[in-house]
Amino acid sequence: MEVPTEPKTTQIDEISHNLSFSTSNAGDSSWDKISFFRHRSRQIKRDTWLVSVFVLLQIVLFAVTMGVNDCSRNSHGHCAAKLLGRFSFQPLSENPMLGPSASTLEHMGGLSWNTLTENHEIWRILTSPWLHSGLFHLFINLGSLIFVGIYMEQQFGPLRIAVIYLLSGIMGSLFAVLFVRNISSISSGAAFFGLIGAMLSALAKNWNLYTGKISALVIIFTIFTVNILIGFLPFIDNFANIGGFISGFLLGFVLLFKPQLRQMPPSHKGKLFEDDMNRSTRLKDQFDRPVLRIICLVVFCGMLAGILLAVCWGVNLNRHCHWCRYVDCVPTKRWSCSDMTTSCEAMVSDAQLTLTCMANGKFRIFPYTNISQARTQDLCTLVCT
Repeated sequence: MEVPTEPKTTQIDEISHNLSFSTSNAGDSSWDKISFFRHRSRQIKRDTWLVSVFVLLQIVLFAVTMGVNDCSRNSHGHCAAKLLGRFSFQPLSENPMLGPSASTLEHMGGLSWNTLTENHEIWRILTSPWLHSGLFHLFINLGSLIFVGIYMEQQFGPLRIAVIYLLSGIMGSLFAVLFVRNISSISSGAAFFGLIGAMLSALAKNWNLYTGKISALVIIFTIFTVNILIGFLPFIDNFANIGGFISGFLLGFVLLFKPQLRQMPPSHKGKLFEDDMNRSTRLKDQFDRPVLRIICLVVFCGMLAGILLAVCWGVNLNRHCHWCRYVDCVPTKRWSCSDMTTSCEAMVSDAQLTLTCMANGKFRIFPYTNISQARTQDLCTLVCT
């Protein structure tokens, strides 16, 4: 008796389906590549709590700074946005960024040559990266931080981004100390520039893995340029931005060694598809270069040690580089880039204060007399410049 046999078309069809699926994916070179700035629906789903904490902390510190500034009382009502009362801003002629006075920034932990060398207040290196010169500076800095920081945290996780952000802020402050002047300055952009440098190193290290590289470079360059141009305004230290960028670029090669590949579909796992997936895994592993990470780590540690020694010895590179001040400042009619120590002669008469600059003979009359010594120095600097 003849036993009927079932047709084996099912197995053949499945093998044929896997063959065609794997061949199409293997022939598609873009399957192994991902866009650097992916669409939200294709991004890795991670909570961005770290960037949120940094943003909230800096907003709170700026509000505290404006409260300490108390323009309505210390400047006797000569403020911008007077409706804000205690939190109103200094006049635009004094601070074009809508922020506090120079003495307030120094009181809150800004950098200046006298406080670092004469008073040895090294703690300012840790506080300066968290201060902002004004409301405009705060909005631009935090807007850029949200755009870059959320992307970096989603791709590489909060721990690595926190290390890069904090170390870049400290390195930027140390680098700024080498060029610091008698004018108060802050280095809040250093930590953010560290993220930009890390983003650039991630793109450079995994260049063959990404698509849309030119557009990514244009975006990075645009963000970098905008924030560098803001650094030419008063109280913002561009040397800190440069130091933070270099630090983040090196740390990016050290820490961001694991590129994120597009996830493979879970279905149709044939042998040819497994070979294609293994090829993608090998592609990922070839970017994990320990030698490059070690070299960048050694360079970073050497740069950190060298800057620390220079800071401890009180090195001021402005004395040896007369044009370096223009990297951090563009002279205009409203402010000067000179590093002179301003001194004024004060005269009080009829509830008026007259300050005369000893350097150029300029004077100005203010309709109040009851002000602090620090506030008097702010006005003297305004008169002399």
